[in-house]
Amino acid sequence: MSTYQLAQLNVATMKESLDSPNMVDFVANLDRINALADHSPGFVWRLQDEAGDATAMRPLGEKTIINMSVWTDADSLNHFVYRTAHVEIMRRRKEWFERMHIAYVLWWVPTGYRPTIEEAIAKLELLRTNGPTEVAFSFRRVFQPPDAYSSEVPITFGDECPA
Repeated sequence: MSTYQLAQLNVATMKESLDSPNMVDFVANLDRINALADHSPGFVWRLQDEAGDATAMRPLGEKTIINMSVWTDADSLNHFVYRTAHVEIMRRRKEWFERMHIAYVLWWVPTGYRPTIEEAIAKLELLRTNGPTEVAFSFRRVFQPPDAYSSEVPITFGDECPA
């Protein structure tokens, strides 16, 4: 079992402010989708303020909202994103948000660790600059956690050459 969990940050630049009529359906679904995430298998943690979400946090400017969470593994997050009611909201994102070339990033964190917003933004910039690597990637190319290839039993070789 890995000693790492998967962190994710996604960002979205709004076409209009959250209190505009065009954003009513998005805002109306925040609590429902956040509750769905909170109760999904593999969910560990999500960034939120007193209101229960992170929409008031605007480290990338007034028009850009963020969402950050930690999951036990990539399969759990992938299932939530693409195989639950969350996908209904994703299908409508063009109504509410500007198109972004790279709008999310994934990376591994030690179990129990909670990433900072600054760290998450730095990971997004790494992905945008370098493409997918072991330290910042996307669902198109998921890297294994750093301890995925470690073994409890060291590999030993016999004295005799089999050739």
